[in-house]
Amino acid sequence: MENLLDKIYEWGAQYGMQIIGAIAILVIGRIVVGIITGIVRRLMKKAKIDGTLTSFVAGLTRIGLMVFVLLAALNSLGVQTTSFIAIIGAAGLAVGLALQGSLANFASGVMLIIFRPFKNGDFVEAGGSMGVVESIGIFSTTMKTVDNKEIIIPNSNITGSNIVNYSAKVTRRVDLVFGIGYDDDLRKAKSILERLLSEDERILKDPVPVVAVSELADSSVNFIVRPWVKTEDYWVVYWDLMEKVKLTFDAEGISIPYPQQDVHMFQAAS
Repeated sequence: MENLLDKIYEWGAQYGMQIIGAIAILVIGRIVVGIITGIVRRLMKKAKIDGTLTSFVAGLTRIGLMVFVLLAALNSLGVQTTSFIAIIGAAGLAVGLALQGSLANFASGVMLIIFRPFKNGDFVEAGGSMGVVESIGIFSTTMKTVDNKEIIIPNSNITGSNIVNYSAKVTRRVDLVFGIGYDDDLRKAKSILERLLSEDERILKDPVPVVAVSELADSSVNFIVRPWVKTEDYWVVYWDLMEKVKLTFDAEGISIPYPQQDVHMFQAAS
């Protein structure tokens, strides 16, 4: 028993300070890591960076610093940490190669969150899909289509193609084309179109709406009708104008011709 106690005392005298040093490194290191992580989180919040990205970066910072603290504690015990660093580096390389697609989505997610080409609630066309943005995540973005389907798009698909944000501006221009017959009264048709635009209170006075003859087509004389509206009124004004123009043209005796061809037949001499 005395021999065992002597060995314990001898082992404690030899390694005690190293163990105490390692414990001190872990305790102090954990406190310092918490302080640094808190500073990172506060700086990102002050910069008004998205909460999802803030939590992810803060968590990643904490993990990286804790690994460093753990290696420092092991080194104080006399453990050779070079092999651990090599193993961690090799594992990181293997994980990076295996998760190339995920890392690309992550990088794209960071870009979307920082540069904000769109936000939640915007109606956009991105990544080959169109809908209202519901959430922007680190790896993917969720959209809801006009017929209430949910679409989850990898972020790399979004940043790798054009992004059209229909909600970015306060106003939008409604582009319409109406055709009338060649025998119809052109001035009367133009006057009707201008009147319909002036009667709709949702149509803005500035910029001034445009009504002009744009083309003498094969079967019709085409007018372009381009009023400006608030973005939220775009579709209702579009649909209402289509209906009002058709009904008014019918009431005023102005035709909207459909494509047609005149075929002339000649009797060939025998």
